[in-house]
Amino acid sequence: MRDILRTAGLTGLSDRDIPPVFREVVERGWSVTASGGRVLTALRPEIPGPYFDRLAEETTSNGRGMTDYDLPAPPHERTPRLVRRCMAYVCACLRTAQEEFGDAEVRAYVFLSFADIDNDADADIDADADPGLLTSNVTFCTPLPDVRPYIPALEDVQDAAVAEISVEDCSAWS
Repeated sequence: MRDILRTAGLTGLSDRDIPPVFREVVERGWSVTASGGRVLTALRPEIPGPYFDRLAEETTSNGRGMTDYDLPAPPHERTPRLVRRCMAYVCACLRTAQEEFGDAEVRAYVFLSFADIDNDADADIDADADPGLLTSNVTFCTPLPDVRPYIPALEDVQDAAVAEISVEDCSAWS
C-alpha cells in the first residue's frame, strides 16, 4: 500500500476529487450513537442493528465501497484515480470528525483489492491472468483501549492493500 500511495499523485487533494454522493456524506458530518459510536450521519442506519461492540457499529455503519464504475479499466489509469478518490474522501471525513469531536481519534481504513472475476473453479489459474478490476472500500472507526484493534495485524494482510490513515497523515496531501 505504501508504494501505491507514494505513486498515486496525491498532492492537492480537494473536494473535486470526491464523487458527488460521497461529497454529500462529508457535508452531512458526524453523529454519535446511543452507545457512543462515531458514525457518518448520512450513513447511519435508520434502525440500529445489534452490534457486538462500538468498533463493529462504527465500521459497519461507516464502511462503503468507493464509486468506481466510471473509471477506466487499465490499471495504470484506474489505480491512481481510485486511490485519489479514496484519499480525498478520507481526508475530508477525518477533518470534519476532528472539527466535530475536538480530537484526532477517528481513523480511516482504505482497502484496495481486485474484484472477483468469473473463473471456472476447475480451471487452472494462469499466474499472468488478469486478476480483475481494482476496487476499494473505505471505513472509519475510533480505536478504543478496551476493544481489539479493527485490523490487529495490519502489516500482515496478504489479500488486499490496506492503509490506516489519521487526520495528521492528510496534511501531506492537501
